[in-house]
Amino acid sequence: MKRTLIKTPDLSAFPKEAAEYLTDAEIFDSSCSPEARVFFIDKDSGYYLKTSDCGTLKKEAELTRFFNGKGLAAEVLFYVQNEKDWLLTRKVEGEDCTFAKYLENPERLTDLLAEKLRELHETSGDGCPVKDRTAEYLRTVDENFAKGMFDPSYCCEEYRKMSAEEVYREIERNRNTLCSDTLIHGDYCLPNIVLNDWNFSAFIDLGNGGLADRHIDLYWAIWTLEFNLKTDKYASRFIDAYGRDKIEKEKLKLISAIEAFG
Repeated sequence: MKRTLIKTPDLSAFPKEAAEYLTDAEIFDSSCSPEARVFFIDKDSGYYLKTSDCGTLKKEAELTRFFNGKGLAAEVLFYVQNEKDWLLTRKVEGEDCTFAKYLENPERLTDLLAEKLRELHETSGDGCPVKDRTAEYLRTVDENFAKGMFDPSYCCEEYRKMSAEEVYREIERNRNTLCSDTLIHGDYCLPNIVLNDWNFSAFIDLGNGGLADRHIDLYWAIWTLEFNLKTDKYASRFIDAYGRDKIEKEKLKLISAIEAFG
């Protein structure tokens, strides 16, 4: 988690609810995405303050509270809206899975990634604030196809040879095979899993979570191992560790097509 010290922060730019946390604290920019800005507040045990466009963090706040109630995410201290959204969470101990210590032991990391995902998928979703994430997921495909957005690099090899229209038709033919019966992270990638000396601490960036099809998380787990480890040699190990009997190859192909539309 990179951090850049902000030498002269403009405290007036922050919501009044953050004042007690910002006073006499060093503030760091810890952003890693253009969609949101994240500040690390170095005070007490530490805090993360995330800000984005108004309304965009509401779901993440709700899901983080829900996951926290199951011991799977950080504590939410406040979520407020003014001209922007602001979400403050308490820091959890450890580093995300892109930390060198973890990448240097890829077999152990792969096994742990599979183990924690299987545990998540076996966790009860009763009371989850997002009841049908799959429906939202598919609506995004329809909207982005209409806008002409298409990135075939996310597709499986078979679909990379097809046009956007052909891939979209494949989605149309198979979209009803997806369900919303499993609690998912929604962006199950190495930067979004925090470990403390190989012990699980928390999931972060939960805005795409909810009740959905497990293959969304499975796709991203396999993708992140290849992307962050610079090789596809751990995919089969991950599938075995998760449980090959729980994974449908055709659904993974379908998710790859869907992700091409953002």
